[in-house]
Amino acid sequence: MSQTISFIHPNSLAFPPLDTALTEPNGLLAVGGDLTPQRLVQAYSEGIFPWFSDGEPIMWWSPNPRAIIPTHDIRINRTLRKFLNKTPYQVSFNRAFDQVIELCADAPFRQDETWILPEMISGYRQLHLLGHAHSVEVWEQEKLVGGLYGVAINGFFSGESMFYKAPNASKVALVALAKALEACGVKFIDCQITNPFLEDMGCIEVSRDDFIQQQQAMLHLSLPSEFWTPRIISS
Repeated sequence: MSQTISFIHPNSLAFPPLDTALTEPNGLLAVGGDLTPQRLVQAYSEGIFPWFSDGEPIMWWSPNPRAIIPTHDIRINRTLRKFLNKTPYQVSFNRAFDQVIELCADAPFRQDETWILPEMISGYRQLHLLGHAHSVEVWEQEKLVGGLYGVAINGFFSGESMFYKAPNASKVALVALAKALEACGVKFIDCQITNPFLEDMGCIEVSRDDFIQQQQAMLHLSLPSEFWTPRIISS
C-alpha cells in the first residue's frame, strides 16, 4: 500500500500521528511549517525532530527504530578510560552555545554538506535563549576543542550534533553529559539515528513505541533548577 506524506499547516502546531510516518525514507512524518521555538518544543515533546538539506523544505522525522544511549550503559573502552583518567580537558555546560553550534555546522570530518543550515542555527539559538537547547563544551586550557548540543525538555535530552578538534574531545563531552544526566535519574540520551561512532559509545536501537514510552517518562522528570546553568562540570 502506498504511503502519502502530511503537510504541516502554517497556522497549526499539530503533527500527524507518529504511526503515519513513512517506512521509506524511514521516519519521514511531515513536510513544511517553520522552526519557531513553539513548533520545535512541540515537535521534541512528541519525539519528532527536523532534518533537511539546503534547497529542501523543512522535513520532520520519527524513525523506527530509534537510536538511544542508556546513560547507565555508555560504553567507555579501555583506551578511553585511560584517557579520561589523565585528560587535560575541562568540560562545561552552556558556556559557548553559539560557538558549539557553528563548529558543529562546519565540522571538518563531515563527508557531505551540512544540514545545520542558517535557519536551523537561528531556530536552535532561540531555543537556547528560552532554556530548551543546551551545549556541552570541552576545553583544552582556554581553547574550545570539542562539544555537542541538543534539545532538553525536563529529563528528555535529544542530541543534535557534535564536533571535535582534538583527540577524544567529542567522546569526553558525551560521557560527561551521560554521567551528569544519570546522576539526576535520566535513563537515556536520544541519538535519533545511529552511526558507527554512536554504536561504539553504547548506542542501541529500540522500537518507536518503546522509545515514546521511555521518552514520555523522561518528559515528566524534573531536573535540578541549576542543572543547565552555565558552569564547569569537570576539570
